[in-house]
Amino acid sequence: MNLQEKLKYISSYTSKLLRNKFGRGPESCSAVTSDQFLVLHIRGFVSPMEEVLLQENQRIQLDHARDVVIKNILAELKGVYQVTLETEIKGFFHDWNFPNNTGVIIAVLNDPLKPMEKNQEVNFSLLESEVSRISQLVEKTPDNVFSFQITPKIFIVKREGILVPIEKALIKAGFDKQLHFTKDELEKGYFHRDGKFDQVFQGEVIDIFIDWDFKNDNSLICFVLK
Repeated sequence: MNLQEKLKYISSYTSKLLRNKFGRGPESCSAVTSDQFLVLHIRGFVSPMEEVLLQENQRIQLDHARDVVIKNILAELKGVYQVTLETEIKGFFHDWNFPNNTGVIIAVLNDPLKPMEKNQEVNFSLLESEVSRISQLVEKTPDNVFSFQITPKIFIVKREGILVPIEKALIKAGFDKQLHFTKDELEKGYFHRDGKFDQVFQGEVIDIFIDWDFKNDNSLICFVLK
């Protein structure tokens, strides 16, 4: 299989596995890759049980239930992705926007499958500066910030060195789940409300996904443009 056929197979396999685990599959699941990232952009994916939790405004329970099942799925997807793409998967990030009924699963690849092509219309230095500015409002300025273009409509920003001492202490004490939920609500609020990303991209940003790797003190932000 060529790369495009491999990505199509991965999209189909992921969609079927989500359907098997949740009882309902996504309306669409598309896989794209560039540089060190494989991104699966998922639309229309809320199970019947999750719909009830949404209606009852049980966000914490909803996030916890989704996280437990997705982590189980990622363990299976890792082997399939590695065999199909013939490269190691170093780790996964995932996030979900329930109001928009969208989500992303991001696999970090050991070996890039496709070189990155940067859109000359996007000021990547400005993008990294804006991410640093919003990060500083919430917690601290990251030690390092790197930006990646996956497709003309999907961009990833990686932050390294983002945790403050109190967060590290909470993680060490076993409160990582509570910290994750709190950071998820807080950071997304700031990025959506105070970020000037429409200006940075010169286009409308319809989704901002964020996930953290507390163990290695880094985070990925995925921007999806209209």
